[in-house]
Amino acid sequence: MKIISWNVNGLRACMKKGFLKSFRNMQPDVMCIQETKMQEGQADVPLPDYHQYWYGAEKKGYSGTLVLARREPLSVSLGIGTDIHDHEGRVITAEYEDLYLVNVYTPNSQQELKRLEYRMAWDDAFRAYVASLDEKKPVVICGDMNVAHKPIDLKNPSSNVRNAGFTEEERSKMTLLQDAGFTDTFRYFYPDREGAYSWWSYRFDARSRNAGWRIDYFLASRRLEKRLRSSEILADFYGSDHCPVMLEISDPDAV
Repeated sequence: MKIISWNVNGLRACMKKGFLKSFRNMQPDVMCIQETKMQEGQADVPLPDYHQYWYGAEKKGYSGTLVLARREPLSVSLGIGTDIHDHEGRVITAEYEDLYLVNVYTPNSQQELKRLEYRMAWDDAFRAYVASLDEKKPVVICGDMNVAHKPIDLKNPSSNVRNAGFTEEERSKMTLLQDAGFTDTFRYFYPDREGAYSWWSYRFDARSRNAGWRIDYFLASRRLEKRLRSSEILADFYGSDHCPVMLEISDPDAV
């Protein structure tokens, strides 16, 4: 299975920048999209070979997730079952025979860390949610998780220590999530690779200078490690301030 995850920073805007051409070039079995900034039906996404599962935020033009799946899942659920966290369209879970695929757009702690307290509660609730899934069958988590876990995951760690996405609090929650039984698949293949980023500010020519952050992830239940085939950052694709990331995982009977 080839899974692509991409924060498109507004799907309608990204479609004007070549999203459909990029999608066809990538040929995913499943694409998990974050930050659609739209509700289902607000734009035509002409991909007739894919099932579409939308989860829009109650606030218009904000957040939102989408799953495009070539093969119909056994079931699809929206949210994490906690009312305080299920109004912003942040999590879609697709169940397949051999795993759960969780598409997540983690809340940003915002400037001056105005939303850090909420983010901490979110991280705890999300970790409990995926751990409960993992008790039933293996889980693949993908999406914009809005944290650079280690100094290697951003260009300028020293100057960003108390900025949203690189606080000790956020990084510790990512450690707890991985300690709960989930592997950072990119670091599984590339533990020491530097300069590997998935988001660049639109300011200061950050992308051309590769002054970025790795905040888009594929995490997988530890027992899936033998099925991991590749985990890549697709930095050659444009259309957003994020680039897509990819995971290839073999079928269970192919191991």
